[in-house]
Amino acid sequence: MMKRLYLLMMTLVMSICLASAQNKAKIEFDKTTHNFGTFSESSPVVTATFTFTNTGNGPLVIHQAVASCGCTVPEYTQEPIQPGKTGTIKVTYNGEGKLLGHFRKSVTLRTNAEPKITRLYIEGDMIPKTN
Repeated sequence: MMKRLYLLMMTLVMSICLASAQNKAKIEFDKTTHNFGTFSESSPVVTATFTFTNTGNGPLVIHQAVASCGCTVPEYTQEPIQPGKTGTIKVTYNGEGKLLGHFRKSVTLRTNAEPKITRLYIEGDMIPKTN
């Protein structure tokens, strides 16, 4: 009797594990780095859009998007992304009052997908305004 109960419990646990593994989201980006190139401090605000696809078979949820500094602001799709559908992360850099020259900033995403953590990067060169 105990052996049957044990086998039944093991079968149940394995079935649950298998079922949950089959409904995993997977996030794939079109790019993970955007280079703005050279832009003038007279127009210091630049924006990049990163597009991703849920290539898994379960809904994808972005839990958090954290920028490496206050000059970088991420905006992202809030609702769950269904399998096969796309979403966007819009990242805005505000270089007003910042040092001229090259910059590289990151946005760290935390999701329920594989991989659980993804880093996106923006970079560019802000040059002095010309009179």
